Amino acid sequence: MKAPLRYDGTPSLCRGFLTQLEILFENNPGSCMSDKAKVGYLSNHLTEKALLWATPLWENKKPIIYDYEGFTFELKRTFDPSRRATNAGRSLFHIKQGNKRVADYAIEFKTLTSEVLWPNDVLTLAFTEGLNEAFMFELAPLKLPESLDHLIDFCIAMDDQIRERRHPRDRPRRVLPPLPSLPRHTSTSGGSENVKAELPVVEPMQIGKTGISEAERAHRREKGLCFYCAGADHFRLQCPQRPRVSRAEHSKLGFRTGNTQVIGSLYASFVDNEKKKSRILVPISLTWEGVHLKTEAFLDSGASGNFMDKNFAAKNLLPLVLKERPLMVEAIDGKPLSCPHITHDTVDVCMKTGVLHQETIRFQIIESPSCPVVLGFPWLTEHNPVVDWVQRDIKCWGQSCQSKCLGRVNVIGSLNIATAPPLSTEVPECYLALKEVFSKARTEVLPPHRPYDCAIDLLPGTMPPRGHVYPLSQRENDIMEEYIRENLERGFIRRSSSPAGAGFFFVSKKEGDLRPCIDYRGLNRITIRNAYPIPLITELFDRLKGARVYTKLDLRGAYNLVRVKKGDEWKTAFNTRSGHYEYLVMPFGLCNAPAVFQDLINDTLREFLQEFVIVYLDDILIYSPDVDTHHVHVKQVLKKLLKAGLYCKLEKCLFDIVTVQFLGYIITPGGFQMDPKKLSAILDWPLPQGLKAIQRFLGFTNYYRRFIKDFSALVAPLTAMTKKGVGNQKWTPQATQAFEALKQAFTTAPVLRHPDPALPFQVEVDASELGLGAVLSQREAPDKPLHPCGFYSRKLSPAEK
Repeated sequence: MKAPLRYDGTPSLCRGFLTQLEILFENNPGSCMSDKAKVGYLSNHLTEKALLWATPLWENKKPIIYDYEGFTFELKRTFDPSRRATNAGRSLFHIKQGNKRVADYAIEFKTLTSEVLWPNDVLTLAFTEGLNEAFMFELAPLKLPESLDHLIDFCIAMDDQIRERRHPRDRPRRVLPPLPSLPRHTSTSGGSENVKAELPVVEPMQIGKTGISEAERAHRREKGLCFYCAGADHFRLQCPQRPRVSRAEHSKLGFRTGNTQVIGSLYASFVDNEKKKSRILVPISLTWEGVHLKTEAFLDSGASGNFMDKNFAAKNLLPLVLKERPLMVEAIDGKPLSCPHITHDTVDVCMKTGVLHQETIRFQIIESPSCPVVLGFPWLTEHNPVVDWVQRDIKCWGQSCQSKCLGRVNVIGSLNIATAPPLSTEVPECYLALKEVFSKARTEVLPPHRPYDCAIDLLPGTMPPRGHVYPLSQRENDIMEEYIRENLERGFIRRSSSPAGAGFFFVSKKEGDLRPCIDYRGLNRITIRNAYPIPLITELFDRLKGARVYTKLDLRGAYNLVRVKKGDEWKTAFNTRSGHYEYLVMPFGLCNAPAVFQDLINDTLREFLQEFVIVYLDDILIYSPDVDTHHVHVKQVLKKLLKAGLYCKLEKCLFDIVTVQFLGYIITPGGFQMDPKKLSAILDWPLPQGLKAIQRFLGFTNYYRRFIKDFSALVAPLTAMTKKGVGNQKWTPQATQAFEALKQAFTTAPVLRHPDPALPFQVEVDASELGLGAVLSQREAPDKPLHPCGFYSRKLSPAEK
């Protein structure tokens, strides 16, 4: 396959150059195996400005030369920074056929559609809007195909027939007899057979002209001449000699001009109660200059703009601004309006639709007594909402809304509304090409079904129990209602008629917030367990030898990034005061949720797990021997996460650090130790009172037992108090002494060394009448002292004693 021409840095040629390279690589997979080889091949085809840009990257051995996607991203950002999709979208609304052939217009239109992801119905509407009026007049009586491709083929064929009729070449001319003048929209019962082969005739304009005979009319029809001036190469509607057509005639023909706004079906339904019932009204809230107002908006695909009722605006003292030029306004059915002109707009306001969707918007002022706010076709095409026609509400939003409108707050004029800093300013510069993996908006839409969906398989003959509704405080009830609204809008939950129903309650988080919880204990007791293993934390840290740089990633929404297996959603049903709901995403509290998620994340990052990545559920640690290598490792991980539809919580991620807190440990190049915050909790622990309190203390300290020498012997008096059959044994002096001795042991716990498999280990063992103990140690060098890598201990069983 032929190599592409060398690229010199011309912006308009950048995209084509990279496309040719992709085709070359895909069809010659053996020629460029690694990313570095691809980058090298690309660099050899650069000249002038582009070569000057790439040369320092190779001379300084920048990590980007090992990352083909990152290299091409930087190349495009430098030489072709255009916003193609946005510009193409704008162009699709402004491109016109003019005097071109439909085939030429279609080529321009299809070229632009390749840059956008618009639905078929929007594209077909945009295509027909761009056709010239004369051609649209020819199409008016015909039924058009619904598919864009079929519509384009149909229009091209129609245009060719019209042009052939106007300019016959070699075909013999056929003289038609004069036709009688027929009304366009009338028919008789007896004459349909005589006229069915001919299209109705539209009378020519008679202003300033005398009428034309039927014979002349037939002659002009045959020759393709103008019905107004008898000229060639144009239709009557485009005749340069024709006086300006009245608004009434344009309305009759169904055309609109650039200075006209069409209200749509709104006015047509004033007196039609049945149509009024069929409207889609969505709740919205409007904010301007400190004023907050809730109302409803009518979704009207027949309206050519966004409108607000004049009386509604006046009643709420919404500031208005005068238009530079008034706009004429008409109803889609041609009925006269009481207010034929639009003279004012509102100021910019913040409109919130549902729970998460926010935007800046301006409305045109009309008289609309049936609905205060109308959101028209431009708004619908921009946001592309998915409407549930049964429930009559919006279920989810289009792709463009994910980064623009969802999960963020806009600042409008003097509104006192805070906004989060742009995402790109927080992501380290070397990872900006992958900033989408930190998108919050992408985690707030329903994920797709995957092989890792959470299955809930029940034991034979069992049925999930129906729990009770937990009493909630007023604050808890308000938070629950907000939680239900948000998750309904995201599509994470839906209303349920399931026979199951777990209880809904809250637990306090360490920050003081409330975390929603579902009581799935009854469901878990009858669920067949997923045996997928969860990693042993003690084994994870054995791989960190030689690491000097760390990055910690925290996945956003973790479990909510996994769907419940189709057909098992009813088993997750839960009860609240406000209704009965079930999850479509995997909720917290299911016994198999950790195993399902660990399976997903392990498979996603499997090729890196034994090399430079540690994964424990939604916590990811990347470790490397130096910074340059680390940047390459992090990019590889981020690419895998983005491809798998897993997204990181940027505010909890730490990049390129030498000391990291991970899973309750402090990790450094020299070793790891207990988290001081956890250590403080142990030292401040009050004397346990009761069995549950002792078990909580032992469970907490057991997590760090590898730091404590002879741990089992130290806690023996405490564990003795938790044995079955002991009952409510009183706190003994031995137990108090063990409790204080254990706390003291934690204050002197050493920093454990990362085990190095290349160096010899030394094991020291000990035994007593209570248990066994051992210390695993290594020397960094022959003249260096032994340093512990870990402690081991256990109690002797009764038989061993």
